[in-house]
Amino acid sequence: MASFGWKRKIGEKVSRATSQQFEAEAADEEGPGGDEDEDWVHATKRRKEVLLEDCIKKSKQLKDEGASLAENRRYREAIQKWDEALQLTPEDATLYEMKSQVLMSLHEMFPAVHAAEMAVQRNPRSWDAWQTLGRAQLGLGEIALAIRSFQVSLHIFPMNPEVWKEDLSWARKLHEQQKATKTEAVQSQAKGEEIAQASIPDYDFESDEIVAVCAAIAEKEKALSEAKTVVIVSASGTVETVTEKENCTSTPDESIFIRAR
Repeated sequence: MASFGWKRKIGEKVSRATSQQFEAEAADEEGPGGDEDEDWVHATKRRKEVLLEDCIKKSKQLKDEGASLAENRRYREAIQKWDEALQLTPEDATLYEMKSQVLMSLHEMFPAVHAAEMAVQRNPRSWDAWQTLGRAQLGLGEIALAIRSFQVSLHIFPMNPEVWKEDLSWARKLHEQQKATKTEAVQSQAKGEEIAQASIPDYDFESDEIVAVCAAIAEKEKALSEAKTVVIVSASGTVETVTEKENCTSTPDESIFIRAR
């Protein structure tokens, strides 16, 4: 119980206020005795207990109000009430677990997972907190994590039929479907690669037909390279086509001003 952070903060405030009160009362007396010191400690401790009880009582009231709002589908208002309660009792795992359920109803899966994780951290032995965490993880598509959370919930409460028949059974079914889908995707990819390889023809580049075609193309390229066709336009507008050899050293007449190939 001493590990609660909010208790330490409240204790500090109570100690300061009580100390000022007792200092004022002690100023009217001649000297404090041993019994008075014990009374002061006892009074301070009692004041802390009273404040703690008030916080717990107020937190429970807010929790109940939030639950009533959630039953009427007033989810945002319910979350507001539970957040106020968490300010008073931040170690209450039930508040986080209820908040996670409402967030799932609002389809806010990331905050729902976070709230359920907070509930599990504060009370690792709460089977319903683990169940809620598993459901939130399913909402995010984290099937393997959800299965683990449901298994922990069953380890804590093995006779829970809801987790056995609904949550864990459904999560395992989704996991099998997920594995089957991945297997089909891998097989489809492999089949596509095989089809792509089969669509490429396996040419025999050393066959007689290919050699004959290559030889014909080479002869044609050789003939074209030996003779070139030149189009000559004279100043008078006369167009003349001249075929010249590679070793031709003659030059056109000086009256030619345009030469195009």
